Amino acid sequence: MLASRRLVSLGSAVVLWLWSMASGLSPATAADDDADQILKAMSDYLSSQKTISATFDSSLEVITTDLEKIQFNSSGTLLLSRPNKLHATRTGGYSDVELIFDGKAVIIYGKNLNQYMQLDAPGSIDQMIDTLHSRGAVLPAADLLLSDVYDAVTADVVSAKHVGEGVIGGVECEHLAFRQPDVDWQIWVDKGPKPIPCKLVITSKAVSGSPEYTMLVRDWKTDVPADDAAFTFKAPSGSQRLELQEGLAKLDELPEAGATTKGK
Repeated sequence: MLASRRLVSLGSAVVLWLWSMASGLSPATAADDDADQILKAMSDYLSSQKTISATFDSSLEVITTDLEKIQFNSSGTLLLSRPNKLHATRTGGYSDVELIFDGKAVIIYGKNLNQYMQLDAPGSIDQMIDTLHSRGAVLPAADLLLSDVYDAVTADVVSAKHVGEGVIGGVECEHLAFRQPDVDWQIWVDKGPKPIPCKLVITSKAVSGSPEYTMLVRDWKTDVPADDAAFTFKAPSGSQRLELQEGLAKLDELPEAGATTKGK
């Protein structure tokens, strides 16, 4: 047993050494001041875009009471029109959800359940996201939609690294890593003239097992048509309106507690 532990330790040391040699950085000097600059350039670019559309794939890990790590996967779409309109969809194994915001109210509609919740939220997209956060909604990647991403995500950062380069979906990206008291997060930013986020990973250090949320962004477009009709919700025939907390629980991307079968 002792010998196998030594082999594992030696193997880890070799991998770390090879990584540092390949990247041209030693573990002690991996931090790179331009991580902050790259993130700021991404934030400035995103905030300058009046309309944005994208598709994405996401995965959310949970740790069970038996300390087993389970991953739940979804795909979705996004249409944003600044300052106060948003239409997003997310389809997974346990939910098929639309979020619609018209600058006055936010509606989350479960198409698989024909149920929806509605909350008055007059104001901007930033204010709507803050309102949902304050009511207990979990929106892991919502900060990327804010008018000032940089200020929102760097408030509690204690460490920033420009890890190097990576390729996401065939796109060359700058790979950045940031540390905060309760989470570590990594982001891959397109190296081209349009510094858009291509991948985001958030690791929850405060939770046993360190579960992660991952989002891969595809088909990012700007200056797309965004008619008011895309941000208008008309309750379908026979649909049921839920109270806020019940709606947030039922329309989540995770199965309800105790569920053991797969289904929407």
